[in-house]
Amino acid sequence: MKKTKHTDYEDDGRTIANMNVDGMPWYVRGDEKRAKKDRDSVGSPLTDEELRLYKFAALKSALLVVLVFAAVFFLFIAFCDFVWFK
Repeated sequence: MKKTKHTDYEDDGRTIANMNVDGMPWYVRGDEKRAKKDRDSVGSPLTDEELRLYKFAALKSALLVVLVFAAVFFLFIAFCDFVWFK
């Protein structure tokens, strides 16, 4: 007995990845205007507060990565000093 996968989704008609490549047999001229319109209509511009929050979140995540790398580097130096080179 095989179970069939059944997914329920609704197609809204937006283009996620445009496969209209020049030189391919399925290339349609004039499709670029519609694709550009689809890309422009996807999101709304951010407010100043939302932009500030996104920047702050990106800064926090970058500092977290730097902190983890610094901690690993410090632990490696401590291991070399106290254990390996004794």
